[in-house]
Amino acid sequence: MYQYPRIREMRKKYRLTQRELAEMIDTSQKQYSKYEIGVQEFPLHLAIQLAKLFHVSLDYLVGLADEPTPLSPK
Repeated sequence: MYQYPRIREMRKKYRLTQRELAEMIDTSQKQYSKYEIGVQEFPLHLAIQLAKLFHVSLDYLVGLADEPTPLSPK
């Protein structure tokens, strides 16, 4: 099982439902739910989209870093 508790935390911080966030990353609510609860691993391209959306690093999003160091604009 894949555990990414920060993804859920960030979704709630931004006050988004699973359905709303799923639409933002072009997937279904059912599929997004599988990612969030850890039944299925997030594809890298979707994790990158979420990191950009939430203005955090990928490392923070997946629990490899404790600081949510924002991405620097390009």
